[in-house]
Amino acid sequence: MSIVLSIALFFVIWWMTLFAVLPLGVKSQFEGGEVVPGTEAGAPQRPMLLKKAGITTVIAVAIFTCVYLVVSKHWMPHQIFDIVPDLKQ
Repeated sequence: MSIVLSIALFFVIWWMTLFAVLPLGVKSQFEGGEVVPGTEAGAPQRPMLLKKAGITTVIAVAIFTCVYLVVSKHWMPHQIFDIVPDLKQ
């Protein structure tokens, strides 16, 4: 796996993981009982974005490591991805 492909794959894994982590532990202003004037009541009180970015990075590194090992060690044969059957029989 080339370095460019590795970086691109990690970037995609990181963003997908971020979207899964973002809603965890969020409490809306309405639920907290204190809505700031001019804001949506469903807006989060404390989004904790730095903490969630760290959690996302740790999870993304673990997922990327698994994907990298599967690809680099050839633990999954590439024949399962062949859509067109081999016509050289």
